[in-house]
Amino acid sequence: MGGAALTGAAATVAAIEACTDEDLLHDTVRAFAAPFGFDRFVVYTAPPPGDGAVDRILWIEGDWFESGREVTPETYLARCPVNRHVLETDQPFFWTKIGGAEHETYRVVAHPHGRGLHGLQVPVFGHAGLTGAVSFGGRSIDSSVDARLALTLVGTVAFRAAERLVGPITAKGAPRLSRREREVIRWIASGRRQADVALLLGLSERTIENHLRRIRNRLGAASTAQAVHLMMRAGELDR
Repeated sequence: MGGAALTGAAATVAAIEACTDEDLLHDTVRAFAAPFGFDRFVVYTAPPPGDGAVDRILWIEGDWFESGREVTPETYLARCPVNRHVLETDQPFFWTKIGGAEHETYRVVAHPHGRGLHGLQVPVFGHAGLTGAVSFGGRSIDSSVDARLALTLVGTVAFRAAERLVGPITAKGAPRLSRREREVIRWIASGRRQADVALLLGLSERTIENHLRRIRNRLGAASTAQAVHLMMRAGELDR
């Protein structure tokens, strides 16, 4: 497809950003991915670090296990160990799966070919690290550089659109944060250290830690990173 893939990706990105409902988003992604051999799709969000690989599935479609049965989020999570590889890389990667239901083998490869199901996994990142991923699957796929670049661009924008259209998870207690607490968590989310935030706000480091402890308690978060994650999901912080 050559450069046409990237040209088509630009038009598709514009169409995705204009989508007003999930059905239109899915139709747009399907139409773009089909010429590359992809007919199966998964879009999911990632939990805070240490809480696994998948938080919430925003879209799942296609016969991922070639059983003829509907694939549910539960069965997908249980049988797709390739998702864990997203935690070990910051780059999109191709994978291939061979074998039957009882003896499936997944491998990360440079160029999938031959029998079996193949795919491209695209990790998506925000200020707090891994935000989620998009997985494209098919039996005979284009694994050229142009295809990888085009699908990575489209997948990343589709992920943002899916989050917007499906709607955020409400962070427990987020509305009860004070103005100062919101100010502190926003600086932390931007990547500043506690000492830097204390200097910026003219407060002591102990005061910043107290604010963060209250924020964690009010959000029900086990860590500051998880608190940032919840606030982002609630739409209280910019990515």
